[in-house]
This record gives sequence, C-alpha cells and structure tokens, in this order.
Amino acid sequence: MTGSDQPILHHYEASPWAEVVRLALGMKGLSWGSVIIPSICPKPDLEALTGGYVRTPVLQIGADIYCDTLAILAALEARWPAPTLYPEPLGAGHRELAKEAGGATFVAAVAVALGDLPMEGMESFWEDRARRFGLERGQFLAMAPPLRSAFAAHLARLEAMLADGRPYLGGDAPGHGDLAHMMLIWFAARGSPFETVSGSLAPWARRVAALGHGRPEPMTAADAIAVARAATPTVTGGQVRVSVRQEGTSDPAVEGWLAREDMNGLTLIRHDPRAGDVAVHFPHEGQVVERL
Repeated sequence: MTGSDQPILHHYEASPWAEVVRLALGMKGLSWGSVIIPSICPKPDLEALTGGYVRTPVLQIGADIYCDTLAILAALEARWPAPTLYPEPLGAGHRELAKEAGGATFVAAVAVALGDLPMEGMESFWEDRARRFGLERGQFLAMAPPLRSAFAAHLARLEAMLADGRPYLGGDAPGHGDLAHMMLIWFAARGSPFETVSGSLAPWARRVAALGHGRPEPMTAADAIAVARAATPTVTGGQVRVSVRQEGTSDPAVEGWLAREDMNGLTLIRHDPRAGDVAVHFPHEGQVVERL
C-alpha cells in the first residue's frame, strides 16, 4: 500500500482517541503513515490539511481528510471492510457500545489519568485545554474524586458483561465497542492497562491489546502534505459555502464548499496553498454547521 492509497494518521502517542484508531488499524492489519503532531496548539501543518480543525486524531487518505474518530472509523470500514469493526451478533450495536465510552465516562477516565499529575511541566497543556475547552485545572481537580468513583463503577459494569465468558464485549469477535472501552482503560492507566485491571477484564484487555497497531511507518508532515497535493479528492464540487466547528470548544471553524451531506456526515471542499484541493470529512455528531 503506497502513495494516495495508504492511510496516514496524524496523532501523538498519548492521545486517547488516536489509540482507538491505532487499534482499528491493527485489527484490519494495515500499514499506515504515522505523522506525529503537537499535543497542544498551534498545529500549522495539520491545519494546512484540515483548514482549522486541530483535534486529534486526523486520518488522511490521499487528498481526503477525515476529522473525528467517527468519520475516521467509517472511512476505514468502507475502504477496508474485513475484518469488520461491527461483527455480529452485536453488529451496528457496537456504535452504541462505543458511544458509552465518550461523554461523562471519558471525563471520568481523564480524571483518573490526569488528576494526580503535577503542574510542573504541564503548564502549557493546561493553558491549552483551558483556552479551548474551559478545562481549568483547579476546577477539574476538585471534581476528580467522584469522577474516579464513576470510572471504577464503569469498569465493574464491563467486568459484569464479560462474566459469562465471552471473549469480547459483543461476542466472539472484537469490534468498535471493544476498541473504545480499551482506550479508556489504556488512557486511565497512562499506557499500562494491565496493571490496573483484574478479573474478567484482564484477559479481555490482553486480547484487545494483542490486535496491535498494524504496521506504522514514520512520515513527516511535509511528506503527508505533498501526498495530498499530488492526489485528487474523492468528492468534488459544492455550491454553498459553509463553516463547520465543533461543539464545546473555541477551536477555529473550517470553511469550505459543501460538497456532500447525507446520513453518514458532511464533506467540505477547500483549497490550501500547501496542500492543494482537499476534501474534509466530518460526522454529523458534535458539529455546528453555518451557511456563510
């Protein structure tokens, strides 16, 4: 797999949602370009591709740029359908199972992961999160104890699901739901999940981790931008100019021509002096779309 056919992941090692995608790439046995991006803003090389979206991760396939884990996994499933991220008997129910790993449950995992970290050396991180998400360190630390209890309750629920001996949350095969919940444990344990789980969760976590990350190949941001510039987006056109921004953040909006909007999400066409013409794909969930 080379050139515009190779998936390229823009991520950083400690990113929790990037871990979901890395596991998906491993589950599908893919080789992929690995571009390491900053964990805090600014991210000028990433913005050359996305037009302003700065969350992590972002997946690139040629000149098609996928923002948000939901859009990324949908793209991987469409391009490389086997093995599926949505195996039976749960099937599409894996999406609902994965959804449970977001929202309040994810915030609880963040409290476990970050609640006892010292401020020293983390000043820029907390300033970035406060500016973008309103996550003030003092307020967050005050909420940490009940959030840790909530996370422990969530782990107990997962363990109860696995108590009947099933190898994965949805049955005999791993799926999106497993990857999302494994991410929570991985993140809460700061990359050492096997030290923090026991009972039926321990063998499950080892099975999911064994999916690996596929075959990452280091790539520079400049090389990824050159790949985009040399490729043609799979979606073109667009008559209406719109902006797309994410709920709950002060991150800049992405502006472009709306080329597609359907039940699967929306796509903007935009031009960048460095990356050329690119198609930026978003899911519907969590996006605010405004006509310009």
